[in-house]
Amino acid sequence: MRLALNQRVVVLLHGGITSEGGKTGLSLLRYSEAPIVAAIDRDCAGKSLTELTGIKRDVPIVSSLADSLQYKPQVLAIGIATKGGVLPDDYWREIKEALAAGMSLVNGLHTPLATIPDLKKQLKPGQLIWDVRKEPQNLNIASGAARNLSCKRVLTIGTDMNAGKMSTSLELHWASRMQGMRSKFLATGQTGLMLEGDGVALDAVRVDFAAGAVEQIVMRFGGNYDILHIEGQGSLLHPGSTATLPLLRGSQPTHMILVHRVGQTHVIDNFPIPPLPEVIKLYETVASAAGAFKKVPVVGIALNTSHLEESTAKSTIAQMEQETGRPCTDPVRFGAGKLLDAVMRS
Repeated sequence: MRLALNQRVVVLLHGGITSEGGKTGLSLLRYSEAPIVAAIDRDCAGKSLTELTGIKRDVPIVSSLADSLQYKPQVLAIGIATKGGVLPDDYWREIKEALAAGMSLVNGLHTPLATIPDLKKQLKPGQLIWDVRKEPQNLNIASGAARNLSCKRVLTIGTDMNAGKMSTSLELHWASRMQGMRSKFLATGQTGLMLEGDGVALDAVRVDFAAGAVEQIVMRFGGNYDILHIEGQGSLLHPGSTATLPLLRGSQPTHMILVHRVGQTHVIDNFPIPPLPEVIKLYETVASAAGAFKKVPVVGIALNTSHLEESTAKSTIAQMEQETGRPCTDPVRFGAGKLLDAVMRS
């Protein structure tokens, strides 16, 4: 399942348009091919989405679900990503209003909604509730089988949780397709699943089967594509992250792209981010497991420069190339061609 291309969507984003908590909704607004007719954020109602976010999409911002009904929406997508994936209390009223208005619901949070009796009884024929974060069926422990695939497998890795790994993978995927490659983006989180329609919600999988879930999806597509762009999750530097290692083991990547937000010096205020050459060394060491697995190079750096002026962004990118000895760019801002070239050269 994915956001249908023929159904009008509104994104519920209270407080999220100008904060990191809105990354799901902002990614839908930036990348989804579905017709998004409004964004709901009481804090930004009436303002320009493009001026606030840089997203070049003419979508009105309204203050409530009721105000969005003038655009005749058919689907409500919950666009926030809270800590722990818990649904905020003030979202319940508008979710019920949406169902009462005949809309379907797309939910990427950990709070399951499809099984709640009060919501189920509101559903009419044609309506549904899609809880995106579900564990796939028939999982096994990973076996390392992906290492035998002939396709390139490019995994995005990061210095923190919300650095821009999904955006980098999507930009690389589109750049690959523009060059005529048989390319596939493999979603591993709720937003990617909403966009792509398949993949695995890795944070919904029991830890023993996490690498196996990644391996399962990589093996399903690896034989039919020249290159797989695997959406990264978490960070080896984050004390609460458990997703990066299963991605490394399950996908058996051939290349890695390191993603970093310029200017960020710490993870959750307490843990310093080492110099990027040291982070590169860490990831390459863990990926190879001291020789148990093949060497996997970090071939490029994707910098998130969205908060910088363009001239400053370009000078920062040039400086980072000198410091790391690797090609560097902001793929959202300047395109992913330089990073893709680095993948294809190695």
